[in-house]
Amino acid sequence: MRKIAIHFIILISCSVGFAQVDRSVKPEPGPAPEIKIGDYETFGLKNGLKVIVVENHKLPRVSFSLIIDRDPILEKDKVGYVSMAGDMLRRGTKNRTKDQIDEEIDFIGANLSTGANSIFASSLTKHQEKLLELMTDILYHPVFPEEELEKVKKQTISGIASQKDDPEAIAQNVARVVLYSKDHPYGEIQLEEHVENITREDLMDYYNTYFKPNIAYLAIVGDIRPKNAKKIVNKYFSDWETGEVPEHEYKKPEAPAQNRVALVDRAASVQTVLDLSYPVHLEKGHPDVIRSGVLNQILGGSSASRLFKNIREDKGYTYGAYSSLVSDELTGNFSAGASVRTEVTDSAVVEFISEFKRIRENQVSDEELLLAKNVLIGSFGRSLENPQTVATFAINIERYNLPEDYYNTYVMKVEDVSSTDIQEMAMNYIKPDNLYIIAVGKASVIEEQLKKFGPITHYDAYGNEIDPSKVKLPAGLDADKVITNYIDAIGGKERLMDVNDIRYELSAEVMGNELEMSILKKDPNLMKVEVRMGPNVVSTQVFDGENARMVQMGNEMEPDDKMLERFRIEGHMFPELNYEHLGVRTALVGVENLEGNNAYAVNITYPSGEMVTNYYDASSWYKVRQTQTIESPQGKVSTSTDFSEFKNKDGIVFPYLFKIPMGANMQMNAEVESIEINSGLDNETFEIE
Repeated sequence: MRKIAIHFIILISCSVGFAQVDRSVKPEPGPAPEIKIGDYETFGLKNGLKVIVVENHKLPRVSFSLIIDRDPILEKDKVGYVSMAGDMLRRGTKNRTKDQIDEEIDFIGANLSTGANSIFASSLTKHQEKLLELMTDILYHPVFPEEELEKVKKQTISGIASQKDDPEAIAQNVARVVLYSKDHPYGEIQLEEHVENITREDLMDYYNTYFKPNIAYLAIVGDIRPKNAKKIVNKYFSDWETGEVPEHEYKKPEAPAQNRVALVDRAASVQTVLDLSYPVHLEKGHPDVIRSGVLNQILGGSSASRLFKNIREDKGYTYGAYSSLVSDELTGNFSAGASVRTEVTDSAVVEFISEFKRIRENQVSDEELLLAKNVLIGSFGRSLENPQTVATFAINIERYNLPEDYYNTYVMKVEDVSSTDIQEMAMNYIKPDNLYIIAVGKASVIEEQLKKFGPITHYDAYGNEIDPSKVKLPAGLDADKVITNYIDAIGGKERLMDVNDIRYELSAEVMGNELEMSILKKDPNLMKVEVRMGPNVVSTQVFDGENARMVQMGNEMEPDDKMLERFRIEGHMFPELNYEHLGVRTALVGVENLEGNNAYAVNITYPSGEMVTNYYDASSWYKVRQTQTIESPQGKVSTSTDFSEFKNKDGIVFPYLFKIPMGANMQMNAEVESIEINSGLDNETFEIE
């Protein structure tokens, strides 16, 4: 039996008597606490399944973690099907529907989740047989039901759409491509068309190919004896059939020979998202992993680290600056980044590089080193409260051929890291002259700033190289001309001026709930928006030309001055017709590629200084997007509403599909069911009670 013990040796210092303590002398740190993870035993089945049993009898609970140890997969024109297969495993078997699985799991108070290469289940020990019955039903008999697949695909597409204008997501997309290339599984970017390509057969093929016991590990953690574990593992897993599993090899990416800039233009941005990164060859279990982890903690692992203190606290360029140094069996990476004000983009890059050089050239202080160690040791200790973490540690020892005491001695290894080690790790893994500097922001301002750091390549939001000369503003075009072209394209000023009132009826689905929405407008700027779920009114907004009333889920909300201003302007039938006399300022700020088509970005600034950006398609001149930047606890965040599926109604072109953001990774698609023009809406409709 191997030992990874499960207890903390608590070190207690105490003094007896009334001797005076010299508080001017800093006490020496005590010895590293011994953190032990648990006794564990390994055995295997004839089908190749490797089993690890970690005993912990403190609570009458047991967990089962199954890991499929396959190579990463290049998904090509069906990016995302592997993770989708993992999600779908739990959504129905030959014996149970998804609802039945949920009910049976809830009945015994258990947890059961699935992933692309994993199944995790936990329950009270007395329910372990029922838990394994459910777990193995999912393992052996998934059916990947079509109706569930359509739900997952719709949710996935909604998530993709919600992130397409998110600068953080855009930076991640470009980073994946420049670090790994699109011919590497880590460099693939999921698009909506990839999701549409995924079929039930793809998920079945993946499952049938890779879910084999001869490449699998099962970790059992909790209130169980090895003898009992062998009995139930043989009962539930011995019939799992072995199979040949394909292996995949990929070219290892390298850091660039010199610093290179990858620039994505977002003309409406008020911030630049920066990501300074490159591939790192650091495999799981390498002796440098622990030492490099301490290095990264000092450099940018938390709000107490150097990058945060310099770029956030000292310079005030950002809300937060961090770094990560990731080990991986295929290829790891280093990344450091922040969202900074546009005008200090180059200054922020200078500070990042300065910190990279400083940690290479000078040894860190004892105080920094001690703080970093304490943070890592505390985090490690807390992680052991989760049985899934303990299972992962146990599997890692077997999977990556780690020393048997790798996690047992983790704390001691952290404590042994010296300032000399940190400098050595920095010299090996921090590369201030071999960076990909990914910048997502207002290119007209930051491109010139970034030239000093290296050659610039322009990309779109999905990591495709683009020629910036093809997306330049035409000579003589300004905001007034763009808006005039828009008005002409949707019907012309004379036709629009004839409209006295409009009634839109829309339908949408949010998290499985059907919504209905009415938008009513009446000249000059009366407006009412009502959202219903069945017979219930979810929210109401009414503006009578001067005052507004807002009710959300029965709770009345007081509109502030900025909201009232928004009502006064957006309440107009066609706001663009009235910008001049409303005191709205417009400015053409650039051209961006949206969904493969160029669109002109026009900043719309209200009298209060509030600003939105409207995007007008360069070919049709229709308004295809409106973006607003709002303050959040994490800084400024952009949200966008997209307009599409344009149709002519009584001589005026309207969008019939509104894609509206609904928080993180969610989007509501509101479809226009009907539009009525000049139907005779009366003023009473817009009265505020």
